[in-house]
Amino acid sequence: MRSKYLTFGAPHVTPEGIDEVVDSLRSGWLGTGPKVARFEDLIRGYTGAPYAAAVNSGSAALHLGMIALGIGPGDEVITTPMTFCATANSIIHCGATPVFVDCGRDTQLIDPERIEAAITSRTRAIIPVHMAGRICDMTEIRGIARRHDLRIVEDAAHALEGRYGDEKVGCMGDITCFSFYVTKNITTSEGGMLTTNDPELAERARTYSLHGMDRNAWKRYSDAGYHHYEVVAPGFKYNMTDIEAAIGIHQFDHIEAWLNRRDQIWKRYDKELGDLPVGTPAPDQPGTRHARHLYTLIIDPERCGITRDDFIKCLHERHIGTGLHFVSLHLHPWYRDAFGYTSRDFPNASWISERTVSIPLSPHLTDLDVDDVISAVREVLGR
Repeated sequence: MRSKYLTFGAPHVTPEGIDEVVDSLRSGWLGTGPKVARFEDLIRGYTGAPYAAAVNSGSAALHLGMIALGIGPGDEVITTPMTFCATANSIIHCGATPVFVDCGRDTQLIDPERIEAAITSRTRAIIPVHMAGRICDMTEIRGIARRHDLRIVEDAAHALEGRYGDEKVGCMGDITCFSFYVTKNITTSEGGMLTTNDPELAERARTYSLHGMDRNAWKRYSDAGYHHYEVVAPGFKYNMTDIEAAIGIHQFDHIEAWLNRRDQIWKRYDKELGDLPVGTPAPDQPGTRHARHLYTLIIDPERCGITRDDFIKCLHERHIGTGLHFVSLHLHPWYRDAFGYTSRDFPNASWISERTVSIPLSPHLTDLDVDDVISAVREVLGR
């Protein structure tokens, strides 16, 4: 039994990041300013996307993506129910309708073969979700989008480091949305980013992110001199602050090393848990790079002799924190009641929802921490 509780998804903030935050506090520039611009440059350089707009959450990035594409009332957007609620809410907040398509049971990714059957004359876009860091089949999805003149908004909240063939996540769709929430591979405590290859989409998203003004605060109040602004759209208060960006800037110093560390832990889990009666993540698709965001187990009572919720409780009693990613959206009361869904509508997503659990996977885990996780899982499932 561990004496100290192992928190699931605890952030890894470096001393350099702390110093950068202190520098922002001392500078007097706390809002959107030079450090946000620097963070956007880092994202552009890492992903290869020519345009990036920093915002205050991944949810905001998704909503702005819908706004930038002009999606609104009467439109439909296809996505997967096996995702966080922000994916569907971004569609709903625009007045459009989310149309769910089931996922693959092994990959937990949207099933391209089901997408085409869900397309109607009202369909405007597809939101593929790179679940847990695993990259969707973008060849199939882009082919469908071309055939039906649809836009693609990638939900890459879990997949900053991901690659599909020679392409990096961030410039494969019309828009890509990232999250830097506290549990993500790179964090700014709260924050998100929208990337695109299209300058018009980037400018539209940036304008809507700060009240619909044509100039941001840094440009209005910097040493370049004051400039009047005009409100050109009914925008939102979605901008990232320099305090948040300061945390994220130095995370990039370690992004590949941290990915390598998570990969080491992933391989240990595969090796040490593979003989147990539990589902482990499917092998990586050839030609892709998994971002290693979540290591999910499938606790099937028929195989494991224990329910997922009891498994979570047993690990908690052993001071091991876990996560649940996710309960499929069609099972939540609001979506169920608003759209008339039942658990039978998306059987794979329902099956996963009852069995999935995520165990700790973070670069700040020591080898002893990983030993403790493995021992706890083996003890609970080996009883």
